[in-house]
Amino acid sequence: MHIAYTTKNGALYAALATSIRNGVDVRKTYINLGRVIDKEHNIFKSRERGIFHYDPENDRYSEPDCSGLDIPTCFPKAPAPKGERLILDFGDIFFIDAYEKSVGLSEVLSSISVENHDTLKTMIGYYILCQAANCHAQTWWEGSYASLLYRNAALSSQRISEFLADIGNEGAYRSFFKAYHPFISKGGVDGENVLIDSTGLPNSIHFPLTAISNHSGEISNEVRLIYVIQQETGLPLYFRYCPGNVIDVSTLIRTMAELKRNGINTKFAILDAGYYDEDSIRELYRSKVSFVTRLKQNRKLYKQLLHDHLDTLECKENFVSYNSRYVYLKCVECTVVDEYKGYAYIGLDIDRKGSESKKLFQRAKDKELTDEEVFDLMERQGVFILLSSRRIAKDKILPTYYSRQQIEQVFDIGKNYADILPLRVHNEETFRGHLLLTFIACVILKLMQDQMKDTKYNPISMFMNLRNQKCKVYEHEVLTTEPVRKMNDCYRIFGITCPVSISID
Repeated sequence: MHIAYTTKNGALYAALATSIRNGVDVRKTYINLGRVIDKEHNIFKSRERGIFHYDPENDRYSEPDCSGLDIPTCFPKAPAPKGERLILDFGDIFFIDAYEKSVGLSEVLSSISVENHDTLKTMIGYYILCQAANCHAQTWWEGSYASLLYRNAALSSQRISEFLADIGNEGAYRSFFKAYHPFISKGGVDGENVLIDSTGLPNSIHFPLTAISNHSGEISNEVRLIYVIQQETGLPLYFRYCPGNVIDVSTLIRTMAELKRNGINTKFAILDAGYYDEDSIRELYRSKVSFVTRLKQNRKLYKQLLHDHLDTLECKENFVSYNSRYVYLKCVECTVVDEYKGYAYIGLDIDRKGSESKKLFQRAKDKELTDEEVFDLMERQGVFILLSSRRIAKDKILPTYYSRQQIEQVFDIGKNYADILPLRVHNEETFRGHLLLTFIACVILKLMQDQMKDTKYNPISMFMNLRNQKCKVYEHEVLTTEPVRKMNDCYRIFGITCPVSISID
């Protein structure tokens, strides 16, 4: 955004010019400032505002200081901003601010090396509470108690873009994680046992990271986002990203290296099947990082294990229950790669075998498969193989591996609550800022979700209720409206007290 000048009838006029890129196309929009009174000091005159000063750095309008300037001083004052809000949405943003302070997150956020922390706090609240484009953040802020909490937030479209680039720089990343990792480890939980997975972020706007991806047979134009989750708590621990066309296996070694550089010495990793690759597995053994993963059916080791052990799988000794399901599960020692030994868990999910067989029978009719072909295919329905570098008890291996569902929950939080999609960024700098904001929002929402797991509430219902609590704005204080029962429930769950009044400067 910049100030553009034009001359009409011998007078100089100014307007705010903003360039909006859509792919290769660039469109400019203009907001009139009015007649130029003093170009050097950014003083203008318009019918709506009278004589005023405009600060392009902070996107602020104010009464001009004409002292020492050779211009008239008797112009009418600029009127108060239209639609000054005397009643604001209160409960939702007050709750977030109070929660961050109560659990110690405020200190973590204050450590992030960005210029405007009011914008940071505002945008975190906006990402949690709103599923709208960033261009609407200013309107939301003006109608919310956030405008009093974070008075110096700069929320024009241009300022938000600049802020995202600021928070997206490597220094901001490092300062955040340096403070964040001790925060989540204060309860004695660290990053020794982790879950690692990735998800695609579809992006119709092309920038260098966006690429055609063929992930699990699904083709899309995307960036891949890699998350590392604590196994014990399910909390997001770290994230990184890569171009959409980079195969998952090539990211594992780099992810482990970045974790180590951030002070996280991983000892045990639970991996999606897409990360199984001989080079990656070798590196895990060399680094003395234990792992559990699932073998894909096209792997040579998978075929060999089924050939050797499928016939002896269905017996009483291998019969176990898991999560109200019954499974045949056989553990055998095997050579994983080179000289490295491990343990394979060959499983048969009885329920899944039934459902998959029904689909097979229908497919056999459509494709006119022979009885022999159907029999060969049916043998493998419901079969899976888990691979581990260390021996795990048969009654523990399935709960261990399927704790991976926690990472899916985090992805769901990011996509459904925290505005990770759709991507609305045009360059890597703002993209990085968007991802860090989303990560922080996911952390807050996951912590809240865990605290509400035994209640009838979830983050969406809670904030819907709290948004209905308003505050009345007076000269030096705000008075809150009475919280109803559902609001009081939410305050009580988190031990937060809602004040009757709050002083304001």
